[in-house]
Amino acid sequence: MELTQIMPIIIIGIIIIVIAVLFTFIPVMLWISALAAGVKVGIFTLVGMRLRRVVPSRVINPLIKAYKAGLNVQTNQLESHYLAGGNVDRVVNALIAAHRANIQLSFERCAAIDLAGRDVLEAVQMSVNPKVIETPFISGIAIDGIEVKAKARITVRANIDRLVGGAGEETVIARVGEGIVSTIGSSETHAKVLENPDSISHNVLNRGLDAGTAFEILSIDMADIDIGKNIGAILQTDQAEADKNVAQAKAEERRAMAVALEQEMVANVQEMRAKVVEAEADVPRALAEALRSGNLGVMDYMNYKNIDADTDMRDSIGKLSKDDSDENDEQ
Repeated sequence: MELTQIMPIIIIGIIIIVIAVLFTFIPVMLWISALAAGVKVGIFTLVGMRLRRVVPSRVINPLIKAYKAGLNVQTNQLESHYLAGGNVDRVVNALIAAHRANIQLSFERCAAIDLAGRDVLEAVQMSVNPKVIETPFISGIAIDGIEVKAKARITVRANIDRLVGGAGEETVIARVGEGIVSTIGSSETHAKVLENPDSISHNVLNRGLDAGTAFEILSIDMADIDIGKNIGAILQTDQAEADKNVAQAKAEERRAMAVALEQEMVANVQEMRAKVVEAEADVPRALAEALRSGNLGVMDYMNYKNIDADTDMRDSIGKLSKDDSDENDEQ
């Protein structure tokens, strides 16, 4: 084939390739959809989004949605939020929900809440439809020592103004638990807590526990109240056991001191007996010295021996009489 015959085919092929590349790089269908919805978006704006690595559908579709909902949102705002890593579609949905619920919420605050990591759409829905948070069983001890376990249901509403930097659900639960423990602890008896469980709700609710949190507490209701252990009796029993152990230790100390004193007395008795034996050993020497010196005669010595023998006999008779009386008592 000649070149003149091939040239039209080549031109048609080039045109087809150019059109295919054009439709691939430039979202013409998205541009047509925007124009059909009444949103004025230039074709070069879409090309610029491609060059800035922005997915045009992630921006244009939420823009169409916002325009149809009557919101005044600019393309640059949505594009900048997308580039910052935010969820453009969720932000627009939150703005539409807030607009329908007549809640004042600007795009800047909504974007800030989204970039802070919170679900802004859920927050708006929670502002319209409050959320119920249920606490676990919280134990408190009344003044009479009885343990009271209470479970509360906290009805909260999202506070849009405090979503950025405000504390979450865990802080609310912790503060309510602290208020419940304090209220139960200030009650004189556990019966008063059981009679008026709403007193816990009123006392806790009046403390302003939602300060600094991302929520506004609407009500606190007691879901369940149970009686636990008699902690006062357990503590008294433990104290009595401790006192008994201390008393036993002191008694054992006194007994050990008495035993030591007894042994000391036994040693003193043995010492005295040794002194007596030593003194008795000096008697024969004294008698011999008296006989040699003439201070003691033979008859005097014989009288001494007779008295000593008579004393030994009396002691023997006394010991025999004592043994007989002990045997009779045993019988």
